[in-house]
Amino acid sequence: MKNWDQAQLIRQMSDRELRTNIYISQILFFAAGTAIMWFAGFDLNKFRWESFNIIVLGAGTALAVVIINLLLHKWMPKRYLDDGGINERIFRSVPVWHIAVLTAVISFSEEWLFRGAVQPLLGLSLTSILFAVLHVRYIKKPVLFSAAVLLSFLLGYLYQYTKNLLVPMTAHFFIDFFLGLLISKGWLTTHPKSYPIEDNGGGTHEEHE
Repeated sequence: MKNWDQAQLIRQMSDRELRTNIYISQILFFAAGTAIMWFAGFDLNKFRWESFNIIVLGAGTALAVVIINLLLHKWMPKRYLDDGGINERIFRSVPVWHIAVLTAVISFSEEWLFRGAVQPLLGLSLTSILFAVLHVRYIKKPVLFSAAVLLSFLLGYLYQYTKNLLVPMTAHFFIDFFLGLLISKGWLTTHPKSYPIEDNGGGTHEEHE
């Protein structure tokens, strides 16, 4: 599609359709990761419970990333951190339990694919770039794209250091969960334009100019 714009395409979806597409994409990520692991081989010992690594390194890393994110939102112009209002549409008017389920699915499937399946084949650096590239709406936003690369590198390093896939999964979950919660409460916004209230089903959203 010429001049394809992911953000513009997403604006044509209702909030419910947007979240449904996210779940579908995560199912595809999990399936792709499973297929790669099946052929390349995956050591199940790299998916295990370790209290210190998971709680201290995983959750601790997430806390540090969330704090850095909050500082960036405080110090940087919002236009540098604006993803077109997509994250706000994903998490707005969503109950806490749904934020937890959504971010758990995202963190599990993305880490399953990128850290568990792709990183052993492509290495830490290439996997980090691929992770950021697949977040298409960030490509034209240098700050967001760089942040996605650095975050992926950090999660990849956690996996490389601990050799335990549950550690980056835990970090990824708490990062997304707390940021999603802040966005849902209206405490973390970047998009200067507002959207109409969700239509709870079909239909489209027109952005106020």
